[in-house]
Amino acid sequence: MTRSPNILFISVDQWPADLLGVAGHAVVETPTLDQLARLGVRYTNCYAQTPICIPSRRSMMTGLTSRGHGDRIFQPTLPMPKDAPTLAKTFVNAGYQANAIGKLHVFPQRDRIGFHDAILAEEGRSHLGGPDDYEVFLADEGHVGEQFLHGMSNNEYDWNYWHLPDRLHVTNWTTLTAARQIRRRDPLRPSFWHVSYNHPHPPLVPLKSYMDRYASTNPPPAITAGWSEAVDRLPYPVRLQHDKLAQRTPESLAQIRRAFYALCTHIDHQIRLLIGTLREEGILDDTVIMFTSDHGEMLGDHGLYGKRLMHDASSRVPLIVVDRKGRDRLSPGTCDDRLIGLHDLMPGLLDLAEIDCPAECEGISFLGSEKRSHFYGESLEGPLASRMIRDDRYKLIWYPAGNRFQLFDLQTDRSEVTDLANDPLFAPMMEHLKSELRKNLYGDDLNYVDGDELIGLDEPPFTAPANRGLSGQRGIHYPPPPPINQDKVAGTT
Repeated sequence: MTRSPNILFISVDQWPADLLGVAGHAVVETPTLDQLARLGVRYTNCYAQTPICIPSRRSMMTGLTSRGHGDRIFQPTLPMPKDAPTLAKTFVNAGYQANAIGKLHVFPQRDRIGFHDAILAEEGRSHLGGPDDYEVFLADEGHVGEQFLHGMSNNEYDWNYWHLPDRLHVTNWTTLTAARQIRRRDPLRPSFWHVSYNHPHPPLVPLKSYMDRYASTNPPPAITAGWSEAVDRLPYPVRLQHDKLAQRTPESLAQIRRAFYALCTHIDHQIRLLIGTLREEGILDDTVIMFTSDHGEMLGDHGLYGKRLMHDASSRVPLIVVDRKGRDRLSPGTCDDRLIGLHDLMPGLLDLAEIDCPAECEGISFLGSEKRSHFYGESLEGPLASRMIRDDRYKLIWYPAGNRFQLFDLQTDRSEVTDLANDPLFAPMMEHLKSELRKNLYGDDLNYVDGDELIGLDEPPFTAPANRGLSGQRGIHYPPPPPINQDKVAGTT
C-alpha cells in the first residue's frame, strides 16, 4: 500500500439525487451505488450551485463558486481561470499520477487542466477541438462517424435502443478505458482517477438488455402541483423550459423514465468493474471512492425536463463518499444533511488525502465540523435568470424577470408541490431569505436591486421556442461536420 490513498472520483451527467435505491426510489436499480452508500456516507443536500454542465464541472475541478470561476451561463470557449489551482494539478503537485477518462467539458478541448493524460468522450463536439478519443475508437472499430445514427438528440427526450454492438456504447468504452488506466498505473505512486460518464444525459439510447429489464416496471407518475399546472402563469424561465419540449402522455413519460433508469443501471453495473479492477490489483482497501453528478434532471416532474432550474430535481445531486479501509473519518452507512456544493468536493477530497487545500479554494471540506447556514445557487442571466437561497429547511427561488418568487418547505415538501411565497404566515421567512439572497448578488443582478429591495426587471413577452434544430441534434459525423462558431451553444437552436 502507498502511504497516500488512491482516489477514484466518478462523475455522471444529469443524475438527480433521489434516483437511487438507497434514497428510497421504488423502481430504479442501483445495487452498486447502494452498497457504496452502506460502506460510506451519503450526503443528502449536495447541490450544483449552477445546475448546468460547464459551470458545475469548473466548480468540481477548481473548488470555486460560479462567481469565482466566472461562468453561470454555460460558456463553451471559456478557459479555466489561470490563477486557480485545479484539483488535478494539486494532486500532481503532491506526488500523484492523475488521469481523466470521459467527459471533461473544458476549453480548449485538449487542455488537460493538470491531469497527466485525458482520454476524452465529449458527446460529438468536434468543433471544439476535433474528434475526441471515443470517436477515434469508433472509427478504429469500423464505425467512423456513426455515433449518432440512433437519431436521438442530446437535449431531448425521445428514446431508442443503442444502435451499435453493446461493447461500443460510450458507457462501456469509458469503463474499459478507465480500468486499463488503473492497470497501467505506476505502482510506486498514488493515483487520482477522474472517471466521467456521459449518461444518463440524453440521448436516451440504452442497451436493449437494460431497457428490457424495466419493461414490466411502473415508473412513478410525474409530480404535479397547482403552481406548475397553471402554465400561463409560470415564471418566465420556467415557462420557456416547459414549452421547449413537447409534453408527454403518461405512457410516453413512463417509457422515457424506463430509458433513463436503464442508462443509470448500466452505469451502476459498470462501476462494479472498476471496483473489481481495484480489488484484483490489491489496492481497493487503499482507495477513496467518490460518486456524484454535475446536476440533476427534472424528468417530466411539473411538466419540465432537463436542468438549469433551481428546483431540487434539477439542482440537487447524489454524493457518496467511501474512505479507505480502516479509517474512522467517515461513519459507514450514514447520511449527512449538511448543505454542500460541488465546489466543496475539491477541499473534501484533498482532506481525505491529507493534502493542504490551496488558499484560492472557496469550498468547505465535507469532513470537518464547519457547516454553512445557507446555500446560494444561480443559473443564467437577464430574463432567463433564476437565483436560489436555502437554509436547513426552506428554499427561496427568485426569478428577476417579473420579480417572481417561490418558497418551499423542504422538510415537509421535498417534491416542491406547495408554493408558500404568497402565504402571509411565511412572510417573515420570505424577508429573511431575501436578505440572505441579496448578500450573494453580483454583476448584472445588482441592477435588479433597489437598496434593500429586490425589484427585478420587466418580463419579456412570451414566445414559444421554435426549436428548429431539435435541441442541438447531431448528424452524421463523417465526413466531419464543418467548423462553426465555437461560442454557439448547441442546444439552443
